[in-house]
Amino acid sequence: MKEDPSDILDNIVYISIPDDLEGLQDLPIDPSVLLPVELQGSPEDFNLQELSWVMIVSAMLRILAYNPAHEHADYYRTLIKAVKPDIREELLEAGVIKARNKDFPLAEEIFLSLRNLDENDLAAAVNLALSYEEHGEAYEKIDKEDLADYYFNLAFEAYKQALEVDSDNPDVHMCAGTFFLKRRNFEKALLHLERFVDLAEDSKKRRQALDMITRIKSRTRQDVLFTEAYDFIKMGKEREGIQRIEEFLQENPGIWNAWFLLGWAHRRLGQYQEGRKAFYKALEYGSVEADTHNELAICLLELGEYSESKKELEKALRIEPENTKIISNMGILAIKQENPDLAAGFFRTVLDLNPDDEIAKKYLEFLGFPE
Repeated sequence: MKEDPSDILDNIVYISIPDDLEGLQDLPIDPSVLLPVELQGSPEDFNLQELSWVMIVSAMLRILAYNPAHEHADYYRTLIKAVKPDIREELLEAGVIKARNKDFPLAEEIFLSLRNLDENDLAAAVNLALSYEEHGEAYEKIDKEDLADYYFNLAFEAYKQALEVDSDNPDVHMCAGTFFLKRRNFEKALLHLERFVDLAEDSKKRRQALDMITRIKSRTRQDVLFTEAYDFIKMGKEREGIQRIEEFLQENPGIWNAWFLLGWAHRRLGQYQEGRKAFYKALEYGSVEADTHNELAICLLELGEYSESKKELEKALRIEPENTKIISNMGILAIKQENPDLAAGFFRTVLDLNPDDEIAKKYLEFLGFPE
């Protein structure tokens, strides 16, 4: 997380400007206002003879970066521009280089000071947003999700501020659209990319944006298909669910949980051959879920493939050893294999884990084993 601004500014002291400081007579100096200087060591080591405008400007910029509401902020802005008329170009170049070299904290400080030096500086606002975004992505790559989210939130706010500066700037909309696309906020991504297409004159960039828009709309449609398939199956409308998920799989054949949904629907319809095929596909495409092995085992059980069913149930139990659905299916398999004592043992285990399990009670009654 960012340091507390009060800590960042701890080594700044305020001094009266010596009358013999170079260039003093050409500047809009207010003698009643002390000016900041950032100390590199202890106050005792500070030598007033070494004072320069570079040290004063650096301190004023740092204050603008982290405390833009400072009581003398407006005076600092005026003085900075008078001392260094070309400060904007110098800082922009320095900030871009720092960001390119992954020195994000320093890049962000530079862009913050620039943005607060002139609230209408669009380039500073956009570069600040991009730096926050890249900083978040760097944390995302090393699985530091809290820090990644922190910087993504800062990027979001910085893009908002950039759009407040110029809501009709196509490049800002493109950057914001790409940012939201990476965050899977498809609604906001579409909003900014479509606005970019309306505003942009660069035909190549417009084609890129249109391609992104097409992919987002396709992705949104796929999400709807997947959700509808799941809802249909849950409501007992398995055939409608199969239709939706097969349509989804035509464009997304490598999504394991789509194959799981297809297998689940077929299994509920008693179409065990089709269910078996779909569950094997789910495993092929990366499922490591106990439910996938359990559902496949049910299909294999109903098809009379008892040894294969047992293997899948054992895999499922290794993943979730106290899952009563899986243990019950082990009991049902034992019944199919005409081993009532073993079956009763499984159902008793279920009741140990869940004394209210009605299925286990009924099977024990069926087997002639009282609880």
